[in-house]
Amino acid sequence: MTVLVLRALGLGDTLTGVAALRGVRRAWPGHRVVLAAPATLGQWLADLGVVDAVLPTQGLIRLPWPWAGPGGAQDAPGCLAVNLHGRGPESHRILLATRPDALIAYDNSEVGHIGPDWDDAEHEVLRWCRLVRSVGGPCEPDDLRLGPPDPPGGRGSQEPGQAQSDGWAQKGGRARMGGRADVIVHPGAAANARRWPASRWAAVVTALTEWGHSVTLTGSPAERGLCARVRLQAVTHGAGAVRDLSGELAVPALAEIVATARLLVSTDTGVAHLATAYGTPSVTLFGPTPPELWGPAIDRDRHLVIWHDEPGTPPRDPNADRLDPALARVPAEDVVAACESALMPLPATPRGTMTPSKPSHPTTRAEVSSPAPSWPV
Repeated sequence: MTVLVLRALGLGDTLTGVAALRGVRRAWPGHRVVLAAPATLGQWLADLGVVDAVLPTQGLIRLPWPWAGPGGAQDAPGCLAVNLHGRGPESHRILLATRPDALIAYDNSEVGHIGPDWDDAEHEVLRWCRLVRSVGGPCEPDDLRLGPPDPPGGRGSQEPGQAQSDGWAQKGGRARMGGRADVIVHPGAAANARRWPASRWAAVVTALTEWGHSVTLTGSPAERGLCARVRLQAVTHGAGAVRDLSGELAVPALAEIVATARLLVSTDTGVAHLATAYGTPSVTLFGPTPPELWGPAIDRDRHLVIWHDEPGTPPRDPNADRLDPALARVPAEDVVAACESALMPLPATPRGTMTPSKPSHPTTRAEVSSPAPSWPV
């Protein structure tokens, strides 16, 4: 039997779903797990062994099923469908259109599906773990951890000009990167609401280089201009103090440098979840979405969050066209101070290790009180 899982979202959403995906595999051991997701992200998880194959898709569009892709003959005629995309009804309908033998999803009266109740005030990681546990798939936040990246010349490398479908591109591999990053600064985000001003990022980079750290700027091809402005405005010392790799790294190569970095500094965007997955210390700036809903779910002593809003404040639109007021209130000095704290020695954690096939201890559900933003459907 094939287990078809839908999570056709971006990098951060993909990573926050890894724990639940591991639970899916445990619930149906020995069965083929196919992830319907953006091609690059899905293939990366397949290479890591989290899923068996990826059915390339973008957003909420009809899935070609039975699938004619690699091993497609194994996927006909029926499947078990798991909705890790949203609360429905659209995502439910897309999976129901594949005529599955059964649908695992949250309760939705519009499509007549009975399942667990959706909780608006639940952390994203815990939400999907709860759904999978309801059908006997043990999983917990510790299952977010990813193993060490590939060695030089492994899956992290790509040929120049090879197109990507998830906004990340085009060249990768350790040889292209030129060694380990010290501190990574990722100034971009998918929407203006989560884009902290370039001048403040430049102030952070200036402070880091004054302390003797080398800084690597990362971003998608669309963020090359932003990274160039940050580098230009920063007052740095030494020719090698700052390097700009924006637009140069595919997701496996980005994962590699995050996994080996001393610190990652970013807003609430996909790359922050790579730091969580690899146990890399991080400083993350939050704006429209409270960290109780999307912040680090594990190793919280390693991950510092900055959020200048009142507890219990309702979330705002993370995809808005204007800088969120909570993020606008964050001064560069606060981020510099957080970086100084994060760069202090920390005790060892299970960094860079794969989790066991079964949870080593029961899941503890973190209680949160803030309502959630508009979730995918």
